[in-house]
Amino acid sequence: MTRAWKIEPTGPLRGDVTVRGSKNAVTKHMVAALLGEGQSRIANAPRVGDVEITASMLRSVGGTVEREGDTLVVERGSALSPAVPTSFTGRNRIPVLLLGPLLNLTGEAFVPLVGGDQIGPRPLDFHIDALTKMGAQIVVDETGIHATARRLQGTKVQLPYPSVGATESVMLSAVLAEGRTVIQNAAVEPEIMELALFLQRMGAGIQLQPDRRILIEGVEKLHGASTTLAGDRLEAFSYLVAGLLTGGQVRVHGCAQERLVTAIETLRKMGTHFDIGEEYITASAPEGLRSAAVHTDTHPGFATDWQQPLLVLMSQARGLSVLHETVFENRFVYVKALQQLGCEIELFPMCLGGNACRFHDTNYMHSAVVHGPSKLVGAEVHVPDVRTGYSSVIAASIADGPSVLMDVESLERGYDEPLKRLQSLGMAITVVDS
Repeated sequence: MTRAWKIEPTGPLRGDVTVRGSKNAVTKHMVAALLGEGQSRIANAPRVGDVEITASMLRSVGGTVEREGDTLVVERGSALSPAVPTSFTGRNRIPVLLLGPLLNLTGEAFVPLVGGDQIGPRPLDFHIDALTKMGAQIVVDETGIHATARRLQGTKVQLPYPSVGATESVMLSAVLAEGRTVIQNAAVEPEIMELALFLQRMGAGIQLQPDRRILIEGVEKLHGASTTLAGDRLEAFSYLVAGLLTGGQVRVHGCAQERLVTAIETLRKMGTHFDIGEEYITASAPEGLRSAAVHTDTHPGFATDWQQPLLVLMSQARGLSVLHETVFENRFVYVKALQQLGCEIELFPMCLGGNACRFHDTNYMHSAVVHGPSKLVGAEVHVPDVRTGYSSVIAASIADGPSVLMDVESLERGYDEPLKRLQSLGMAITVVDS
């Protein structure tokens, strides 16, 4: 039996939500903790499915992971296995990030093929090319990635695109490598900076240079460290949008304004008013919402993970809105679900609403035109990934009639206790078997 949610439209969502640490940060910190001698503590950890998958993965290679309230306690253990079991094939994208750490700690590594949301190929070439430049011998077959290295060597890594995953992979590999590694065209998302600061606390030599460069001086060993994760900017934005979409007002705690600068300005241009304090952010749109043209980009641009709830919001704005996706080629996989709920959205393969991007002159549907306001209707929809799940939930909350969302496990994998939080804001959700 799979889990499904039945959603009855109930009017404006109101209340307070405190977001915990980012799903996109906590799992990377767990991998980093494996590099240190001794115990590491990661506070403000969210309760999401990806944490449990990653904890099981670390235990499978000899690490220990325990939860004490909202804190994860991670330790390497006395003997590491170099192989991640194939039972983790397709579970999430963490296995590839374990390649470098296992190579540095054991001299060899095997990781199964990765999974995650189906938003585009997200090829492993960047990871494999970087590790090969650092001296690893790598073979890829139908089961996964096999690698060996006497010790990884520092080198200059020029990323073709500022990929978050590839930047994290090189950082986690370079901190125990011999010599200096320079990552050029690195991603600089807040979660990358968090990981760099955590590794520095563990004893790593890391410098953040201008023009997307990260310089890492390899060290002989790292030690355990403690950190408190910053609030999840993606969840914070999602709950702000939920309030706006339903004509209500959600007060979000736990996420600093600096992590939402671009999102706040985007919503302001659509007619949103903000009340921003040191401990909270509240958004409302008493005069209604205006259309907008937005394109996603790497940080500090508008984050690709903000675009799904934004697209639903655009469906209730006055006029024609355009959303141009420049990060992932198949990000609009969720649009079919929103169309079933009545959102008037058209997809195009050309670059609309912004400059030509790397998907220009391809067949990838990477621009969306949204007609608003759309009258939404209840429907039965399948949830293909994490962000799709949330956008479908909030769309269903303003539909004319009840909706059933199938396979909500993917939503629960990426959001911290979403059922409990949405119910606390006044959304009528019941869990049903499907």
